Amino acid sequence: MADSTFLDWPFFDPAHHDFARRLEDWAAKALGAGKNHREDELDATCRDLVARLAAAGWLKCAVPAPFGSALEKLDVRQLCLAREILARHDALADFAFAMQGLGSAPIALFGTPEQQRRYLPDVAVGRRIAAFALSEQDAGSDVAAITTTARRDGDAYVIDGGKTWISNGGIADFYVVFARTGEAPGARGLSAFVVDAGTPGLAIAERIAVVAPHPLATLRFDGLRVPVSHRLGGPGEGFKVAMATLDVFRSTVGAAALGFARRALDETLARVKARQVMGQALAEFQLTQQKLAEMAVAIDAAALLVYRAAWTRDTKAARVTREAAMAKLYATEAAQRVIDHAVQLHGGMGVVAGAPVERLYREIRSLRIYEGTSEVQQLVIAGQVLRQGG
Repeated sequence: MADSTFLDWPFFDPAHHDFARRLEDWAAKALGAGKNHREDELDATCRDLVARLAAAGWLKCAVPAPFGSALEKLDVRQLCLAREILARHDALADFAFAMQGLGSAPIALFGTPEQQRRYLPDVAVGRRIAAFALSEQDAGSDVAAITTTARRDGDAYVIDGGKTWISNGGIADFYVVFARTGEAPGARGLSAFVVDAGTPGLAIAERIAVVAPHPLATLRFDGLRVPVSHRLGGPGEGFKVAMATLDVFRSTVGAAALGFARRALDETLARVKARQVMGQALAEFQLTQQKLAEMAVAIDAAALLVYRAAWTRDTKAARVTREAAMAKLYATEAAQRVIDHAVQLHGGMGVVAGAPVERLYREIRSLRIYEGTSEVQQLVIAGQVLRQGG
């Protein structure tokens, strides 16, 4: 049983306690202790998970009222709790939930009422699968380097170029696409668009296989026409749309890492208490206890940073660039260390393909890269500190 005493911290309201309890009960029954998902069944599995999350009502917290949620705006603490709990049970369920939020958040934050009515209710009930198409081959963490173009042509934009590393690529019903519209150099010359999956000129160039399988693809745009009414925000506001979205979801990446780390500690505690070495339980050795202490401290420190960022975004500030970057950086790096300790303490069983800690070892690695690498988070944090220091 994972530690839930952190819910007593002052970051949470009674509604968060209730949400976490209900989701934990559902996840324990519906997802169990996680599983190894077959790569050749990923698309169907992800669609099924979206449908199950929607049927149980959990996707409602990915959108604001009146589009399915009871809350007037996105509640980042709720999103983080959801990702932590789902990640602890099943990484692919966390992925399915997270992408519904990340892919639709730009519409929730910047969409017109018409855009919100068209997409958000369907996201909440699982009728449409969402995707966030920002990265390119040479423009991952460096958003200003985007080369995909969107040229104004009457009442439409014509998009040419490509995106890669796009989660839900190939199964999404719509993509939020960022392209260069040229109002200014660099990041100031980008705009964001909602592109429906069936639009002529959009193709899935390739599917990408990664160490922890999930739907991932390269997209190609060849003369794709999208109405001006599908632009999110004003011309040249794409960077603003992207960064405001990442301000919300970088904290949730840290929460997912936290879920992985808690699961690793639970698995390790069971293992070291049961495993006999040299006539005593592995848990009785001081070296084992040192590692357990390091794991526990790292988990609590990560939780403090994650939920501080979420609480600050919910109650104090519209932008939490510094706090979210700290949460994402520390939680993902700490979870990698925790899971590495877990594999080591499992011994040979820790590297058996499909074992829980082996699966976690693969799952955690990508979290230190996507939505901004650890190195980019360090640059973001340093920039914020330098500005705050005058």
